[in-house]
Amino acid sequence: MTPPVPAAPRRTPRDAVYYVLATGAGLVVGAVGAYFHMVVDGLSRWPDLVRSHLDGPLLYLAMSAVAAVMAAAAVALVRAFAPEAAGSGVQEIEGALEGLRPVRWKRVLPVKFVGGALALGSGLVAGREGPTIHMGAAITKALSDAVGLGTRDTRGLLAAGAAAGLAAAFNAPLAAILFVIEETRRQFPYGLRTYSAVILCSVASAVMAEAIGGTAPDMKLAVPDMPLLLLPAFLVLGAVLGAVGVVFNRALVASLDGARALALSVSPYLLPVLVGAAVGPLILLRPEATFGGETLAVSLPGLGLPALTLAGIVVVRFVMTMASYSTGIPGGIFAPILAMATAVGVLFATLLALVVPLPTDAVAAFGIAAMGGLFSATVRAPLVGMVLVAELTGTYGLLIPVILTCVTSNLVAEALGGKPIYEVLLDRTLRLAGTPRAEAPPASDALGGWDERERLTKASPNGPGL
Repeated sequence: MTPPVPAAPRRTPRDAVYYVLATGAGLVVGAVGAYFHMVVDGLSRWPDLVRSHLDGPLLYLAMSAVAAVMAAAAVALVRAFAPEAAGSGVQEIEGALEGLRPVRWKRVLPVKFVGGALALGSGLVAGREGPTIHMGAAITKALSDAVGLGTRDTRGLLAAGAAAGLAAAFNAPLAAILFVIEETRRQFPYGLRTYSAVILCSVASAVMAEAIGGTAPDMKLAVPDMPLLLLPAFLVLGAVLGAVGVVFNRALVASLDGARALALSVSPYLLPVLVGAAVGPLILLRPEATFGGETLAVSLPGLGLPALTLAGIVVVRFVMTMASYSTGIPGGIFAPILAMATAVGVLFATLLALVVPLPTDAVAAFGIAAMGGLFSATVRAPLVGMVLVAELTGTYGLLIPVILTCVTSNLVAEALGGKPIYEVLLDRTLRLAGTPRAEAPPASDALGGWDERERLTKASPNGPGL
């Protein structure tokens, strides 16, 4: 019997070497994220090509067919090669940071890139940040494996790669850094070394993405400062969004469960084909119901639409987000959340204007604040929501209204029993994999984040063993 080959020794490089690795990885993630964005933009132009050759009933039939084929192809790639690439991937990274989920970068990278481009390009309502976050972590995992880093350093780079992916997707490096602090506070192995690596990786990614794709905020909006008398209205908006966020999260999980039941009883491709077939004509008839929604979020505040039309947009974006995400495509929910939130905020301001006079461009201000509010209520990361909105829109003068909206929505969501969406999705993933969190191997005591260390300290008289 051949003796087992001993595993290669794990290395702990000097801090300077680790920082160079993080910076280099960030540059690669930024380039991959920028080119992914360009590919998605290129594929998203297929409706113009179809319209230039067809008209009448054939046009709508062709639109349905193309979108359905692209969505089904994306799902087929996921199912055949990397089932963990379905959805946003954020929950997979959080699971990996806890030692509960593997990062199989050799299959995640190509499937997330190609499948994500097909899914987003088809017109389904999904965000590009999910694929870039997952690909960013996969790139740093490949680097960690190549160098032979130890567990702590590997997990530090995993978080850095995920942050770099978010920075590349939205040109928001500060929000990406805070995302690690706030969203992965239970898993990230805090320390000067790992924390500095996150910063360097995120900044390098943003620099590379800017060099390739431009430097302007993704959703640039010009909005004047709001008078102090309007601040209570932002508190009310935050309360509304807190309730909407709880409904959103529960509906998303219910949609996933319903889609899984349909896949098991009929076919895993039935829902992607049906949703794609519906999205194709909607691109022509109701374009606001399709794609990630970044363009919609920028244009909606200035359209002056009546309240009934805005309410319809909120409903259709909600339904299409649920339908699209539940198909199992590689795609995120950040962008759809921001677009739907903008519609809610603009609707709120439109109704408010019927009661009290509003300053010029106040509608846009409520739309921007709503982005951060709904993000806070669903992801339960209010600090990230505040900074992400500021970096995306460039409206730093609205920080106080945005802060009030985000904090209120987060508190209301907590009071209503809402849970962070990625925590819920990770628990669901572990349960379906047959390793629910109660049975899964726990993260090492020496690797947990702040919340984990506090929990371990309370549970053990000897402390967390750090």
